[in-house]
Amino acid sequence: MLTIRNLKKTLGGRTLFENAAMQVNYGERVALVGPNGAGKSTLFGLILKKDEPDAGTIDRDEWTMVGHLAQEGEAIGEETVLDVATGRAGELPALEKKLAELEAAGDVESAEYQEATNKHTALADAKVEAKAKKILSGLGYRETDYDRKAKELSGGWVMRAHLARLLVMEPDLLLLDEPTNHLDLLSLLWLQQYLKTYSGAVLLISHDRQFMDEIIETVYDIADQKLTSYQGNYTAFLEQREARYEQQNAAYKNQQKEIANLQDFYDRFRQVASKASQAMSKLKQIERMELIEKPTPPKKPFRFQIPQPPRGGQRAISLEGIHMAYGPTKVYEGLDLTIERGERTVLVGPNGAGKSTLLKILAGVLEFQKGTRNEGHNAKIGYFSQHRAATLDANKTVLEEVMASNGELTENDARGILGSFLFRKDEIYKKTAILSGGEKTRLNLIKFLVDPPNLLLMDEPTTHLDIHTVESLILALEKYEGTLVFISHDVHFIKKLATKVLHVNAGTVVPYPGGYDYFLEKTGALGNERAAITAG
Repeated sequence: MLTIRNLKKTLGGRTLFENAAMQVNYGERVALVGPNGAGKSTLFGLILKKDEPDAGTIDRDEWTMVGHLAQEGEAIGEETVLDVATGRAGELPALEKKLAELEAAGDVESAEYQEATNKHTALADAKVEAKAKKILSGLGYRETDYDRKAKELSGGWVMRAHLARLLVMEPDLLLLDEPTNHLDLLSLLWLQQYLKTYSGAVLLISHDRQFMDEIIETVYDIADQKLTSYQGNYTAFLEQREARYEQQNAAYKNQQKEIANLQDFYDRFRQVASKASQAMSKLKQIERMELIEKPTPPKKPFRFQIPQPPRGGQRAISLEGIHMAYGPTKVYEGLDLTIERGERTVLVGPNGAGKSTLLKILAGVLEFQKGTRNEGHNAKIGYFSQHRAATLDANKTVLEEVMASNGELTENDARGILGSFLFRKDEIYKKTAILSGGEKTRLNLIKFLVDPPNLLLMDEPTTHLDIHTVESLILALEKYEGTLVFISHDVHFIKKLATKVLHVNAGTVVPYPGGYDYFLEKTGALGNERAAITAG
């Protein structure tokens, strides 16, 4: 279906690929992994013919239909959610225009014409609207949302509509660039199940380890300008990559030892008449060797000592008789909830159930209509919201912001932590005002980690983080001795940290005093995660 041979690509003076090769077969589920800047999105652009390689070939089977979900997508007109999902807005008119141009040029035998025809046929099908509604429902839309103007929604919801459009078309090769970034847990699990039975091939870029473990069967790792394939899911890839590194490193060390012994013999006996010819043969033996390059060790999550917060009371926080409504929409009526010291609680439930509202009430940043909120003894509360910019001083640099968060922090320690969260070299001197959304997320996380509260409330903390940074955050929070309440769509993150689950749905909050798997088992839906989360 897709074959890449001898690929070379240089971008901004840096070589991303040199003699790289890759193959994707029909129906295969493939993940493309590598650190930020390694060239994952660049490779997508080359496959989509948005850019040209410097050398090598990228061949797709002649009649292959390719669909692509980019990381960003916005509504630009008056189109509804259903217009986006069915392709009536943008995609279908563009295809009709392209077909007319190709027909006028007499180019009806080309692969481009065939692909455009296939996409147009899929979107012009009489059943497309019913199919789009079913997929939109799976991605978290309610029936009342279908006719809403897309421009009224957040960028994340618009991205879901674009994803629905791709799934409606069912391309032979589906390119997904961080598809879980804008999904809540329920929608993510729906997509996970959908892709498991998807008829086409999937090529995926993702920072979500559990998502890849569930659906991926081949991993291509971008390292040392090459594409190295590994069979199995992401966890299997990590194990194989470590074993491969150990083998390559052992071979490198053995060769270096052999070279040193040969060189030593030559140095000692080259001027000894009886052994000069033998010494010269040792030198020639070195020259004939095919030298093994020193392998680059796999990148590991950064570990650092997190300061421990002041000890709080046994009850970290409690809510009594909370009534909360947005206008006529009632969210909670008479809610009682107690969070005990040391608990690590995840809030799960369908979109719009009130998870973020509950977190804001606990944080004290949202006023409710009735009831009481009681902070525990010596409470020091930190709230990590989805809107990160408000907590940063626009006039400070990244380094200054971190140093100001903990007066006992040395600059070297601050630089080390910043480096682990991908702020390197001159980036630490950037003003926070010009940081991207992902950079603001990482900086806010660092601020919490260097001066942690004893009650930490986190709303989707892994959004915009790469997989290594997520692992570094997990390691830090595993050492955290305070109380943690969080919302996340990252199942791996949840499984590693949560010791208690609060199921939020239809104004009720039901506690499950165990981890995520315990919650699934108790709801009678282990192995059917979507049903578990929607269960009342």
